[in-house]
Amino acid sequence: MILITPANLRTCALCLTLLTVAIGLPAFAADIDKKACTFKGKKLYGKIQIVTSFPDIKVQEVTSFPDVKAEKVNSFPDKCGKWQMVTSFPDTKVQYVTSFPDVKVQYVTSFPGLP
Repeated sequence: MILITPANLRTCALCLTLLTVAIGLPAFAADIDKKACTFKGKKLYGKIQIVTSFPDIKVQEVTSFPDVKAEKVNSFPDKCGKWQMVTSFPDTKVQYVTSFPDVKVQYVTSFPGLP
């Protein structure tokens, strides 16, 4: 016989919440197309504009376990992970966030791309 107490209900609710979050996280990684180097159709290379609202992708800068390694370049951002920062006519608009990112980015000076 299981005795249901308020403490048991709180524990059960916490477990369900954690399980829901854990199941939901891999869905973000599935949105990255490694072959095309895109996130939901938006390129993870090319001309990138930093915005504060209405982004194509929300990005969190990390130092480990990135979804993409990005190298800031001045020209020819034509390969996966090569980002040319621009102020107009971008291929992709990104917004930096500290939580709930679409993509985690690690800036590198060599070997950009998907890990």
